[in-house]
Amino acid sequence: MFGWEFPPHIAGGLGTATYGLTRGLAKHGVDIKMVVPKAYGDEDQRFVRVVNASDVVTRFGDTAHKDIWDKMTFIEIDSNMIPYASPEEYFAKREEWERTGKITTGGDIWTGRYAFSGRYGENLLEEVARYAMVAAEVAKEMEGQFDVIHAHDWLTYYAGIAAKAVSGKPLVVHMHATEYDRSGENINRTVYDIERAGMEAADRVIAVSNLTRNIVIEKYGIPADKVVTVHNAVRFAGTAAEEVERGVEDKIVTFLGRITYQKGPDYFVEAAAKVLKKLPGVRFVMAGSGDMMNHVVRRVAALGIADRFHFTGFLKGDDVQKMFSLSDVYVMPSVSEPFGISPLEAMKSNVPVIISKQSGVAEVLEYAVKVDYWDVDAMADAIYALVQYPALASMFSSKGLEEVTGLKWDNAAAKVKEVYQAAIDSQTTNV
Repeated sequence: MFGWEFPPHIAGGLGTATYGLTRGLAKHGVDIKMVVPKAYGDEDQRFVRVVNASDVVTRFGDTAHKDIWDKMTFIEIDSNMIPYASPEEYFAKREEWERTGKITTGGDIWTGRYAFSGRYGENLLEEVARYAMVAAEVAKEMEGQFDVIHAHDWLTYYAGIAAKAVSGKPLVVHMHATEYDRSGENINRTVYDIERAGMEAADRVIAVSNLTRNIVIEKYGIPADKVVTVHNAVRFAGTAAEEVERGVEDKIVTFLGRITYQKGPDYFVEAAAKVLKKLPGVRFVMAGSGDMMNHVVRRVAALGIADRFHFTGFLKGDDVQKMFSLSDVYVMPSVSEPFGISPLEAMKSNVPVIISKQSGVAEVLEYAVKVDYWDVDAMADAIYALVQYPALASMFSSKGLEEVTGLKWDNAAAKVKEVYQAAIDSQTTNV
C-alpha cells in the first residue's frame, strides 16, 4: 500500500481515511506493508513502532490491539536512487545498465538516498517522480511477498504503476479527491494526467462516493465496470472523550477543514453574518489553514463580525476532538467534496451537522441537514434553527449518533478486500 501521509502527520482527511481503512483491513486478515515517503517514528506510538525498509518488524505497545497491528508494517522509504527521471525512463535505463553489465544488484551506482520531505511543498512533483522510482525498488525487493498493490490518491499513482510494472501484480488505485474537486474546471493539467494515467493502468479504481465515481467515468473516461464505490467511515476511539470546559455561554458553530476554494469557507462566513443579524449571542469558529485565509479574514472584518469570529489555525489529533466537544453545530459547506469524514467525526461527538448537497457523505447520511453550498440563506436558516430550537438539535444529535455508529471501517474494509479479490481474478482471467 502506498500512501502520502499517515497520522499524526496529516494535512486532511486522506491520512485519517488511510488509518481507518488499514485497521479495518487488518481485522479482515489482510497483511499490509504501508509505504510512506517519510516516517517520523511517532506514528501512533501507542500501537506501532516505525522502522526502516531493511527492518520491517513492528512492535506494539497495547496488547488489546495486537490482532490488528501485528498485520501492519511501515516502510520508511530508504532505497537506492538514480538522478531525476520519469518511471518510464527509469525502467529503460535500468534495463540498459543490466544488459550492458554496467550494473548488478547492489552495485555502487545504486548507492545513495533521497531525503523525502513527505510534505506538499514546491518540490512535490519531483518527490512524486522519485517516490515512483523507489516504489519499483521496494516492489523488486519484496518480490513474492504481496498479492496486490493499493495506491492512495494521485501522489502515489506513479508509484503504483512502477510497482505493478516490476512485480506484475494487480493495481488498485483509490480516488479520494479528483483535480476537479480541488480546482473546479480550472484544473492543473499535470495532476489530471497523473490521475488519469493511474486509473488507466489500474485493474480496479475505488471511488469514495458515487459523486466521485461519476466524475471518474465522465471526466477521465474510465470504464464504468472498472470503478467501484466504497464509502468512507468513522472510527470510534476505545476511550471516552476528554471533558472540555467551554468557558463561554454562547452557542458555537464550527467549520473545520482546509481554508481553500473546495471547502467553501467564504459561504460559511456569509451565512454567519446573516445569523448574527438575528442572534448576536453566537460564536463562529474557523479551524484550519489554507490559501484563502487572508481573503476570509478580510471578509470577516468587512462584515463587522470579527468580534464573533475565531480562527484557530490548523488542528490535529486531540485538538480536533476538543473542538467538536466545544461545538453546538458543525457546518461543512464544501463546493465539491468527494466524501467528507469530518461530519462523521462531529456526529460521533453528538454534534448536529449541516452539509452541502455537493458532498459524497450526503449519500450515506439521513440525519444531517443538507443545503446547496451556494445557498447561504438556507445555510443561515439551518444554523439558526439548530441553535435556537434545542429539541431539533437534540433530535439530529441523537439520531445522527445512531446513524454514524453503523458507518464502520470494518464494513468499508470488507468491500475493499472484495475489490482486491476482483482485481486479482480479473488479471488471472486476462492472462
